[in-house]
Amino acid sequence: MSNDSHLIEETLDSRRVFDGNLLHINCDRVRLPDGGQVDREYVVHPGAVMILPVLDDGRLLMERQYRYPLKQVVVEFPAGKIDPGEDTLACAQRELQEETGYSASEWEYLGAFHPLVSYSDEIIHIYRARGLTAGATNLDEEEFVEIVPMSLDQLKAGILDGSMTDAKTITGVFWLLNR
Repeated sequence: MSNDSHLIEETLDSRRVFDGNLLHINCDRVRLPDGGQVDREYVVHPGAVMILPVLDDGRLLMERQYRYPLKQVVVEFPAGKIDPGEDTLACAQRELQEETGYSASEWEYLGAFHPLVSYSDEIIHIYRARGLTAGATNLDEEEFVEIVPMSLDQLKAGILDGSMTDAKTITGVFWLLNR
């Protein structure tokens, strides 16, 4: 194990500067390794799950939805935030059913990643779901989602041609290509 003390920043003070429905923003005063001080602003996120739903024919269930910050429709894996006290697997099962209408008989935890390490503490847990059974969706009032099955080759091509830019989807494809 390496000694990282020459890189570690020490928190001197922390304050909440914004409280939203989903996101919160903190501003911490920190001491730098050289003794200097600086403010660090970052997003506090409750964490999320992403599901890689594999149909019996090998295609993946993808979502198309409008993402307001980008002002465009994005193709992405089903995902959602973890509710307070909720287990990550329970969250994945809930999100898959709510957003796609599908349930799964097999669940495999693949790992986790931090999508925005420079300004957020968000962590996304990745699950692969198999043995899918179709059912009815249960979308939130403000959610409008179209479900489209896609092959792994289609997803890889979309990433390579630049038409698919969602970081979590790119990460999910990486996991699928290497498992």
